[in-house]
Amino acid sequence: MVTNSNLILKTMAGAALAIAMVATAQTPAPPAPAPASADQPAAPAPLSTFVLTGPLQWLPPATFDAGPLGKLSVNGIVTGFSVFQNNSVPGDDKAQATLSNGQIFIQKADGKLQYYIQAGVYTMPTLSVPFVNAQNTVNNFYGPVPVAYLKWQAAKNTQFLIGSLPTLMGAESTFTYQNFNIERGIVWNQENAINRGIQVNQTLGKYVTASLSWNDGYYSNRYSWLSGSATLTKGPHTLVYDGMGNLGQTAYQTAATPVQNNSYMHAVIYTYTKGPWIISPYFQYGKLPTNAKVGVPKGTSATGGAINASYAFKSGFSLPARVEFLTSSGSATDGSVNMLGFGAGSGGVTFTATPTYQKGGMYLRGDLAWVHATSYTTGSVFGKTGTDADQFRGVLEFGFIFGNNIVK
Repeated sequence: MVTNSNLILKTMAGAALAIAMVATAQTPAPPAPAPASADQPAAPAPLSTFVLTGPLQWLPPATFDAGPLGKLSVNGIVTGFSVFQNNSVPGDDKAQATLSNGQIFIQKADGKLQYYIQAGVYTMPTLSVPFVNAQNTVNNFYGPVPVAYLKWQAAKNTQFLIGSLPTLMGAESTFTYQNFNIERGIVWNQENAINRGIQVNQTLGKYVTASLSWNDGYYSNRYSWLSGSATLTKGPHTLVYDGMGNLGQTAYQTAATPVQNNSYMHAVIYTYTKGPWIISPYFQYGKLPTNAKVGVPKGTSATGGAINASYAFKSGFSLPARVEFLTSSGSATDGSVNMLGFGAGSGGVTFTATPTYQKGGMYLRGDLAWVHATSYTTGSVFGKTGTDADQFRGVLEFGFIFGNNIVK
């Protein structure tokens, strides 16, 4: 335990008390199926556990009886990705392309015992971070089955989950097609993405849902993390509190398990959804406490926030955009950890616009993105010598979503 472990315990205990026994903040209720006519059954709803925060629309799944495996709902996605950038760092080409997603989603969503499996290849393109292709992303992060869990529907409003689960933290999700923009932001890059553990979801009355999870944080395989999330939804307004923290400390690190695995974090997210508009500002604070044994000689914090917004035009067009900032404490000379990648005590601002077109299961969209580093350490930013404070990217993603259209 670190010297300020009591602070973590108090912080997370307060969060746990505030959210009680809780339901996933990032999982909205699935759209209701279309009403059935006298001679035609209702269309199946999209997968109930799938999270979409941006303007892309998911197709209803193909459903079929799989015998002893139960009644299954299945979707799939295939997308290609290309990126063009200036001031690339050594080893990161100016122009690149890859298969960015090739995944299948299988869910049994009825009965007391249910399950969800997401399998295939994927990328996690992130602003300011060198591009990693699909093969290396799968090998170095969450494997070919990044999300898979069993769900016990204990009561009408109570669920228990165990397995490899999406994090409860933050306003953006892990995979490209789930979000406003193709690339994740610099604030998202402070969070964990997938964790393994146990989670309880609970609906509390008409407006509140929440979740509580015991897990391995940043995919560390060390089960010492407590995470919680609570959501208040009324009309077009949604307010979310997310909190998580490590109640123990470890020096274990990999690409999926950075030094932030020893931190704690809070986020507050507001979303307004009405007509063609989605507007979602949020604030996030993370603290990495002092512990020389795990490589943290001085406690370091990262404070940031963003505004995500999207307007849907007619005929399948929409325009999402994101502006964000992130700052970190300390300096390059006082032992603070380099939280952002631009050097200890650095900060950054970004802007991303993502014109999007979707027709049925086909979509085409592009990111126009800019990153500006502040208070950076020379040699730690962009360009061949790491001295350029700015980077511009143009990204194109083209994809197909598969569902009940594949069986028609």
